[in-house]
Amino acid sequence: MKKTIKNKKLKVPPARIILSGLFLFIIFLWIIAPSLFAPDALSLDINNTKLPIGSEGHLLGTDALGRDVLKLLIAGAGSAMIGPVCIALGSLIIGLVLGSTAGWFGGFWDKIVSAYADLTLSMPSMLLAIVAAAIIGGGYWVSVLVMIILYSPFDIRLVRSAVIQQRCKPYIESAKMLNLSAVNILAKHIFPNIAMVVLVNFFLNIAYGLMSMSSLSFLGLGVGPKEADWGRQLSDGRELLSQNPAVSLSAGIVIILTAVSINLIGSYLLERSGLDDI
Repeated sequence: MKKTIKNKKLKVPPARIILSGLFLFIIFLWIIAPSLFAPDALSLDINNTKLPIGSEGHLLGTDALGRDVLKLLIAGAGSAMIGPVCIALGSLIIGLVLGSTAGWFGGFWDKIVSAYADLTLSMPSMLLAIVAAAIIGGGYWVSVLVMIILYSPFDIRLVRSAVIQQRCKPYIESAKMLNLSAVNILAKHIFPNIAMVVLVNFFLNIAYGLMSMSSLSFLGLGVGPKEADWGRQLSDGRELLSQNPAVSLSAGIVIILTAVSINLIGSYLLERSGLDDI
């Protein structure tokens, strides 16, 4: 009883292909490259601090502690991506559970879930993450947990809206006439028809999570001072703009390009799905 959707034939712009390739390259850096190309990224060399771009043995120079900037970029891909992916995945799970049940059953449960979503959306996410990290002192993973909670209302609303739209369709009425359970209908008939929209939002949440976690690291509330991270590298390089601007600029450029590439992948999936109107 799956809804048949005719995919559109779309010409993919070269810029989108390039940026999508960049995202795959970032995944490579995250999973494989640190151990291969930057095992000593955090090693200090006080005899070679603040070296400019193009220095011998240091393509992008070094920072104030003598660490190689290029190796820091490679090593920082892990902390830069694992948090946003966890945020998007956690938010997705909460959104699927609460959004689907609220959209399907309605009534009092729907009011409770909607009230939770409205209340959470009214909170300033970045400020709350800063306060939580400062009070609890958990740093990176506390920030990830706070972001999961604060991102979940968007997924809840999206899934709830999609389920409400689907539950009135003829194929759902047919499923009800067969006395299928609510779990069966949601899992086997509704979810496949809203999966692409949920997947697109998953990619968007990764991009937003990357910007949020990088911002927290920039403020000194993300990863620890002895760990590699793009946001912290962006912050540490502010004092070196005259000696080696690559410390900050390289991290900032990589953050922007990665976020844009993730957004474009999500946008392309939505266009290909033919579900732009949901």
